[in-house]
Amino acid sequence: MATRTNASTPFDGYRRTGAGGHDELLVRVGPGAPAGEYLRRYWQPVHIAGELGPRPKRIRIMGEDLVLFRDGSGRVGLVHRNCPHRRASLEFGVCEERGIRCCYHGWLFDVDGAVLETPGQPDGVEERVRAATRLGAYPVKEYKGLIFAYLGPPERRPEFPVYDTLELPGHVMTPYKAPFRCNWLQVVDAILDPLHTAFLHSRMSREQFSRGFGEIGEMKFYERPMGFLGAATRRVGDNVWVRVNELVLPNYTQAGAAFAADGARRRYFGRTAFARWVVPVDDRETVCLAWAIFGERGDPESYNTPEGPELIEQGEVFDRTYDERQRFPADAEATEGMGPITEHDRENLVPSDKGVRMYRRRLRELVGALRDGAEPEHVSSIWPNPVPTYGGDTVLRLPASGGDDRALLRGAGMAVMERQFAAEALKGEARDARVVAALKDLEADGLPA
Repeated sequence: MATRTNASTPFDGYRRTGAGGHDELLVRVGPGAPAGEYLRRYWQPVHIAGELGPRPKRIRIMGEDLVLFRDGSGRVGLVHRNCPHRRASLEFGVCEERGIRCCYHGWLFDVDGAVLETPGQPDGVEERVRAATRLGAYPVKEYKGLIFAYLGPPERRPEFPVYDTLELPGHVMTPYKAPFRCNWLQVVDAILDPLHTAFLHSRMSREQFSRGFGEIGEMKFYERPMGFLGAATRRVGDNVWVRVNELVLPNYTQAGAAFAADGARRRYFGRTAFARWVVPVDDRETVCLAWAIFGERGDPESYNTPEGPELIEQGEVFDRTYDERQRFPADAEATEGMGPITEHDRENLVPSDKGVRMYRRRLRELVGALRDGAEPEHVSSIWPNPVPTYGGDTVLRLPASGGDDRALLRGAGMAVMERQFAAEALKGEARDARVVAALKDLEADGLPA
């Protein structure tokens, strides 16, 4: 454990050596671990559908080695890696019309884990094997190019949630994945840290998105029934830019546009440009499985290129030399640089980290409650599909009044969010129309003195 010393002592590195501690309740994600059990209560993306070919694929999710496959009838299966007969790996199996066949002795399994055939056995054996043996399997769902799985108790399987930003008409959604060589918590924390965009993505190396991101602005955090919002309100000339980052429990994140919004042009209730889940591979690796969203209310379609989603995700392409990563660090460098699992007891959290504090506190409560027997809620039990969300950008013309502009920014940010909250019960075009009209009225009337 690290030794704490007086902060006024110079050159005291000797007394600050030693390993720090982790938030063990939240960082361990394998089967049986408290956070792992909590995350397994929710649908999680596990693969990009277009990258699943004719052969089985070994994957690792939440500390478990699994095999993903598509059988000859088009069904997707997600099963335990090892055959229940003699433990051969099904990653070397053969995909057939009715399931997957083990390469070692030809046992055939359905996508639900049922034993269909046990070749070479005496009469009556197959029936006994079917009754006594089963391959571990999980339910899956394909949705807009991603494959999702539910890895929790079968009797607790929730409805599959559909978020409103994923059903916007006229938008193109491109699946992508972003690997991180570190624990999931330090990746997901960043969505509730709006301040980092002004430095990591703008002031420290180069403008990775737009000049407006370099403005620090005013921050306010909101705790919602199933998540958190971090609203950063910036001044860009005569405009006020309210950018909303969103985290829906436990690990679904949204934010505004990376390239369509810069604070310089009006934008009324612009929506997210990426929708992503921060999925643990194990305690020391993470993968974000996501869509980049292109269209009128997302990012420009000109960024729908092979490298476009990578730029939207972190401002830089993923595959870079070490020299490039040092000169132009992005999210991977910031989070991986903390180490495989960050030392939480060595952090020095400050007021701008309020969103991170709020999320971790709620997460500890939920994980601890599940450990004690209380099942967590789901968005599908609060809102019918499509679930209303908030990640996005609003840019209004609200010139500085000559007074306290920081107070004006705070007031503008809260006023924008209040108008969005007021329309939460509406759906689709009705909600959009109500919010946009209210924002235009706010812009025309100005803020109350």
